[in-house]
Amino acid sequence: MARLWVKMIAKHRIVQQSTLPCAWGEEESVLREICRELDIPAPLWLNKHRMEYDSFRRTIFLPEHFMEDIHFDKLEIEFLEDTNAKRKSNDPRNQFDGF
Repeated sequence: MARLWVKMIAKHRIVQQSTLPCAWGEEESVLREICRELDIPAPLWLNKHRMEYDSFRRTIFLPEHFMEDIHFDKLEIEFLEDTNAKRKSNDPRNQFDGF
């Protein structure tokens, strides 16, 4: 099942994160639920965020997108789709040649 990954970032580091199951189109309600879980205010979901999310499956909320003060630099959300496919690196440095 797909999940929504939410990351609170301060000084270029993830300070808190959470994921919840999320179907495409339910991201705003799942984001509000995660914000309650993390005890942070929910950000304003603007057209800019909708376009980024629809195009790239991720978007970033900055302090000006919140009605209350926040204690982090930005909030990133990303839609993680589970395709049940095994992920394998194509990088030749990760290939095992045997002994």
